[in-house]
Amino acid sequence: QVSLVESGGGLVQTGDSLRLSCEVSGPTLIGHVMAWFRQAPGKEREFVLSITADGATSYADFVKGRIAMSRSDAEGTMSLEIDRLRPEDTGVYYCAARNSLLSSSSPKEYDYWGQGTQVTVSS
Repeated sequence: QVSLVESGGGLVQTGDSLRLSCEVSGPTLIGHVMAWFRQAPGKEREFVLSITADGATSYADFVKGRIAMSRSDAEGTMSLEIDRLRPEDTGVYYCAARNSLLSSSSPKEYDYWGQGTQVTVSS
């Protein structure tokens, strides 16, 4: 049974940086696409970024230039760092895994999900 557990969320100020982590346990996710999504109150879950098994990344326009992501299949971890946070970045951030070599921005294409970690950016 694959388990994804996010951590690192919290309350921050506009302009701050935040690092989120995702710990993977259970069967290996080597060869899977790993991704981050977020969901603001009253809105649908939206794609933030993804990284394929060979390191190719895809980003949503709203985070380009202020985000970095890394994964370590050997350690079973994935991290996300967002700089220059804005109030509109507020939401629950989820890590997800897709049993495919190809990335996708659709949450429906992902097979495994964490419980999420809340990020709140105050103005």
